Formats: sequence, C-alpha cells, structure tokens
Amino acid sequence: MKKVSILLVITAFILSCDKAATSDCADIACDLSLKYLTVTFINKDSLGVPVSGYSAINQRTKDTVYTSLSASANTTPGTFIVLDDSYRTKLSRGGDNIKVTGTYDAIKQTKSTILKVANPLCGCHFEKISGEQTVKFD
Repeated sequence: MKKVSILLVITAFILSCDKAATSDCADIACDLSLKYLTVTFINKDSLGVPVSGYSAINQRTKDTVYTSLSASANTTPGTFIVLDDSYRTKLSRGGDNIKVTGTYDAIKQTKSTILKVANPLCGCHFEKISGEQTVKFD
C-alpha cells in the first residue's frame, strides 16, 4: 500500500509539471493597443536627419522587417518605425537581432544599430531586449 501511495504522489507530481510546461494562454486578455519600436538617425548636433537606403533585416531569418504603420509613419526626419506588434509572431521567443541601417547622404556615411526583440510566451506585444534606438552620424 505504501508503494502505491508513493507511486500516486509521483504520478500526480509529474502530471502537474506537465501542465505547467505546456502553458495555456487562453486566460490572457490583450488590450487593443499597438506597440511599436522606432529608431532615429541624428547628426552631430543631435538633430534628426533624412537617410537613404534605410533597411531593417532580421539577422536570424534574413527577412526584411516591416510594420503595418509604414504608410503613415516616418514623418519626422530620421525617425523610422522599425516594427510593431503585427511582426511579433515572426520573432523567436529567445530574441532576434534586427539590424537597422541608413545612409546620411550629406556626409556619405552609413551607420547601423542592432535591436534585439522577442516574441514572449503568451505575450500580447513584442519585447525589446536590448539595442540603441538612436544612431548618431559623425
């Protein structure tokens, strides 16, 4: 009887661990807000500058990163919306490096920054892990 009791306790423990490992996200309530991530290119005087050749590339997949806001965005010189929540499902849980590049034609200089972003388990929004959102030209 003692062996059966121990076996039942071990079985219950294993089954409860199994449920925790396979997280059920059904209880998560997301709001309707849209999170987005920007990068601003500035000159040596910290003023936003227009850039050419702007690109944002996911270094893991080599895909071009896009945003659903691109048609109405980028009205401030040098500021770009790199991604928003519409891109979240294409990100890995551990985080992807997004390389953002632009060229300041006035001084013929190209600069980049790397932003690490992730799609958290049961998350409603992407998560920024690291990276500079301001790129300064010399």
